[in-house]
Amino acid sequence: MSADVFEKCFGFHAVDDLKQTGFYPYFHRVESEQGPEIIVDGSKKIVVCSNNYLGLANHPKVIESSILAAKNYGTSCTGSRFLNGTNDLHEKVERKFAKFVGKEDAILFTTGHHSNLGAISCLVGKSEVVVTDRLDHASIIDGCRLSFGEMVRFRHNDMKDLKRQLARYKGKGILIVVDGVFSMEGDITNLPEISKLAKKYGARLFVDEAHSLGVLGEKGTGTGEYFNMQDDVDVVMATASKSLASIGGFIASNSKVINYIKHNARSMIFTASLPPACVGAIDAALDLIVAEPERRAKLMQMASKMKKEFKAMGYNVNNSQSPIIPLTVGNDLVAFKMWRMLFDEGIFASPVVTPAVPEGQSIIRTSYMSTHTDNHLDFILDKFKKVGKHLGVIA
Repeated sequence: MSADVFEKCFGFHAVDDLKQTGFYPYFHRVESEQGPEIIVDGSKKIVVCSNNYLGLANHPKVIESSILAAKNYGTSCTGSRFLNGTNDLHEKVERKFAKFVGKEDAILFTTGHHSNLGAISCLVGKSEVVVTDRLDHASIIDGCRLSFGEMVRFRHNDMKDLKRQLARYKGKGILIVVDGVFSMEGDITNLPEISKLAKKYGARLFVDEAHSLGVLGEKGTGTGEYFNMQDDVDVVMATASKSLASIGGFIASNSKVINYIKHNARSMIFTASLPPACVGAIDAALDLIVAEPERRAKLMQMASKMKKEFKAMGYNVNNSQSPIIPLTVGNDLVAFKMWRMLFDEGIFASPVVTPAVPEGQSIIRTSYMSTHTDNHLDFILDKFKKVGKHLGVIA
């Protein structure tokens, strides 16, 4: 009898086993808009797992712009950007984003994942090398794997290890790809040192600003601005599903690089283009990031307060430098139990377990929005203190 490709599916029991314990934390039904308070499975929860950093996902101007775009352009472009799916609204936000991050040109993909997938895989060819941080996002890793080049990884934010890897491939075409802010750890990439090494070894530098756009820098343009090094970054990537309150992904760079990506990225050419309503939302969100810097200031003050309070309780917050604050809780089962107890106490959080983190280092990932109130934050802290003590995560 021949082997059945579905055999692994029929033997997959881990999820069913977890559901039986009552600790299953995934695919819960949200029944409201994405604000600091949401309705999940019929009950109100305070959210500490959203990437809606500036609180724009339910901003009236963003919603209005989205509705107007749908009225003017319909619900779908019915094809890829490459053929019939490019309209003037796509081109408008591309010009706006490129100007915002200080690059000559930009291209808008349908998702952030598609952005990394398409750009990295077509930029890194045979006999070339892509060098990534070990904790880079999965979309970066997927883009590297789809390229025809060699993928090399260096230890997280370890400049000695990066230098060692670059020295091994001296003389080859090299693309260094890093997250600006790391999505689980909340720390910032060491851009100054990475840039020095890139120049020394003739490498190009690609920075994924998914979790830093709208958050870092005086104007909110991300890690490059945060370090005053925008010109040192060759390629900027950013998702629209976080601070930009929509979905989609941008790649911005030199106009010739963007032109090459537009005509070679398979995830651009063979994917339907972003619907007008989503593009309209991005258009308004970009304007609000510029017009309302107080959102960013409040967010960073809030993040500083929460990090300080969690540390005072005895939580290990690792090296968080952003509104993403991970709390190390131990093994996977403890993380699932803690998620369930927090959920029952009115907190909607995210457990992150093996293999996303090393064994024994599972975390509860918390993240904040500028629209959280002081009452929200006090409630969050109170519940984390209660549950953390009950489980022995904190003394």
